Amino acid sequence: MRLVGEEAFAAYGLRGAPGTDAFWAAARTPASVYDGDGDGWTTLFLRRGSEAAGVVFESWSEPVPLRRWGDTDCWYAEVRMPVRLRVTYQFLVDGAAYADPLNPEGAGGDRSIAATPDAPAQPHWPVVGAADVLPLPRTRLRWAGGRLGGRRTVRVHPVGGGGPVVLLLDGDDWLHLHPAMTAFESAVAGGDMPPATLVFLPAKDRPAEFGCRPELWEAVRDELLPLVAGSGVPADAERLVVAGQSLGGLSALYAALRFPELVARVACQSASCWWTPGSADLTDPLGGPVGGTLAALLRKRPDLSGLRVAFDVGEHERRMLPHCALVEKLAEEAGATVRVRRSPSDHDRAGWRHALLRDVAWALAGPGERSSR
Repeated sequence: MRLVGEEAFAAYGLRGAPGTDAFWAAARTPASVYDGDGDGWTTLFLRRGSEAAGVVFESWSEPVPLRRWGDTDCWYAEVRMPVRLRVTYQFLVDGAAYADPLNPEGAGGDRSIAATPDAPAQPHWPVVGAADVLPLPRTRLRWAGGRLGGRRTVRVHPVGGGGPVVLLLDGDDWLHLHPAMTAFESAVAGGDMPPATLVFLPAKDRPAEFGCRPELWEAVRDELLPLVAGSGVPADAERLVVAGQSLGGLSALYAALRFPELVARVACQSASCWWTPGSADLTDPLGGPVGGTLAALLRKRPDLSGLRVAFDVGEHERRMLPHCALVEKLAEEAGATVRVRRSPSDHDRAGWRHALLRDVAWALAGPGERSSR
């Protein structure tokens, strides 16, 4: 789109001369216009200031430079986006990252969320500004020593009076960047999910802990779940659901294969099914055997008739899809009750939010439903 004249941004619903006080008082971005040829949107990003380097996206795209409008304080970028995309982004200024002050939807203090107009809604997730402080569960457990070593704070929150334990891997992200506690409360209150007890497990060293490591799940079984049981919070650890994303999704699936007596219900988004030992250090981590270690374990034909697993992958994660598709297929062939969905995102927690609620609710349901693709 060619921008000219004082009404340069009128196509995006913005009026007035860019850079004036009146322009900034009414400016709300990002704003998208349909390209008209069926393959996507052009989205306008604006930043006010003396200098701005670019827009940095979470996994979906390379950074896009911002251009200055004349000699004003208006910096802008027009970004081509595909249909159905929700993405986290930041502004890069003098080497530091900032949230977008023109966008009311934040994800932590230095991130914002953009969505194309055709991206489906994410019910139960409130709009949270970058400056907002998210509520935290009252119950804090100090988990120290043991198999994993070190110390970490685990938060526990009963939703709707409490119930089956939902173990949220990368728990700090769901506490401080995305308001999972509020979203789960809304889902239970709205009848979209049964009561549950959320356990927010933070990671200290993600590659080491989530890379198909049995010590993590031995520690969860022998140390963390007894700690939760003794906390006084209503929690049914016998009906455990593990929810994980990326390497967390890999670890959740690994636990279901190696510790089936512990993990029989899984909700995983964009699981790193490409993973094999050492692959994360390669120039092209996704270039190895399709399905990685998980596919190799599944080819041994374990009995997964007791497993209920929901898979979700971003529809824009083109290189992830073959890895995940093979693991999904092999899990179903091994007898698991499988559900497969694709979210309108790349490898991005902003796109996983709806899948998290939807798939945990499905994992908590009874055993009657078979595979759903």
